[in-house]
Amino acid sequence: MTVTAPDLKAFLLATPFFGGLSEASLDLLISMLVERGFDANATVVAEGEPGRSMFIVKSGRLAVSKRTKAGGVIPISVLQPGDFFGEMTLIEMQNRSATVVAEAPTVLYELTAQKLYACYKADIHAYVIVLQNINRELCRRLRRADDRFARHAADNDN
Repeated sequence: MTVTAPDLKAFLLATPFFGGLSEASLDLLISMLVERGFDANATVVAEGEPGRSMFIVKSGRLAVSKRTKAGGVIPISVLQPGDFFGEMTLIEMQNRSATVVAEAPTVLYELTAQKLYACYKADIHAYVIVLQNINRELCRRLRRADDRFARHAADNDN
């Protein structure tokens, strides 16, 4: 289903993914989004599977995890409204790096690689802003991971 909710613009502009976009650019990107609903406990993406889209969380709560070599599951993070995920597969064209499971009924907006490329062709300025926003979020995540790693190493030293 194509996204048409009247309050969608305000919601999207408040997310890190769409910040800084003009009204026209935002309208273009909104026209490219597809709304997807998931029941609680549904797997949205699975680690290792091919991926050609990313998602913005409209509602619900999702758990991100990775598998260990021994088959265990390591929780990575929790995603809530306004968060986005799946962007790594669009940038590096690799398989999904983690599994994302809906913990509650969830609504997501999907943006495919094909639609992102169409954005590039139609509005290069919007495309650059979106990539900058993705890069900012990836840097924030890397800093948080660095901090967790440093705390873990410090805990092991004590």
